[in-house]
Amino acid sequence: MKPDKRKVLLVTGLSGAGLSTALKSLEDMGYKAIDNIPIALVDALLRQKEGQGKPVALGIDSRTWDFVPQKLLRKLAELKKDKNLKAELVFINCQDNILQQRFTETRRTHPLAVDRPVTDGVIMERQMMTPVRKAADHVIDTSDIKAHELRRLMEGYFQLEADKGLLVSVTSFGFRNGVPREADLVFDVRFLDNPHWDPKLRPLSGLDAPVANKIRNDRAYTVFMKNVRRMLEPLLPRYDHEGKNYLTVAVGCTGGRHRSVFIADEIYRWLRKRGYNTTIRHRDLEKWAVQQLNAVHEDKKHTGKKRRKAA
Repeated sequence: MKPDKRKVLLVTGLSGAGLSTALKSLEDMGYKAIDNIPIALVDALLRQKEGQGKPVALGIDSRTWDFVPQKLLRKLAELKKDKNLKAELVFINCQDNILQQRFTETRRTHPLAVDRPVTDGVIMERQMMTPVRKAADHVIDTSDIKAHELRRLMEGYFQLEADKGLLVSVTSFGFRNGVPREADLVFDVRFLDNPHWDPKLRPLSGLDAPVANKIRNDRAYTVFMKNVRRMLEPLLPRYDHEGKNYLTVAVGCTGGRHRSVFIADEIYRWLRKRGYNTTIRHRDLEKWAVQQLNAVHEDKKHTGKKRRKAA
């Protein structure tokens, strides 16, 4: 029996995008993770007898002392030619404004702008890393996700246990806040009757029964769900057969609170019944809940100030 190829992940990306979290996740999954390794030492590390054949994840980015984008790409090409290895390049990406915010909040200096504004470092690094991003086998954008969600993504893409099969992540979202960058399949449900225009339903979400009933009563709902199931039923086994570990199905409406939440939940329940390893996330419903809590908090503060003034 022919032995499996050794998995080698070269993990790179933009400073502040979450490279350390990604590597830690891979380490927890069973990879031998080594951060900030010089490109010149990659071959020597892979030739070591200790841990021979075990999967490795190597962090190589702009902090690495011998880092040159073209040098990394040449090394990747060499590893891909090795018949005993399955080498892939993973690029952790993030929007510029989010990167700047993260550096500001943590009071860290950017590795490429030690004595200059963070903005300069972010711009320089993105320009430098453009050819690397284009050559990546996987680009994971962390702009809209938290650390625990990045860990879940890494587990979905790079799990080692072959018997886990395809993991399907279902996400609801609002188009006004942008399409999830990790989405593989996107369904637009803005054609359904919008509960937002009913004053009684507006404060509720797609997880509440009155909103669910409203959407179910739309004549287009039944036809749509029938076609979604008809499309996914033959498609998902093919993804699984081709070795894809992780698939994100995104469902969007205008605000991400009513229609998309309900439809995403319906798809999630159907997938679970079909036996798929499935997770669900309501991206903008979570944001809306936080906003509501903040509004209540601010209202209480404002009311308290009025009472103190009155006293």
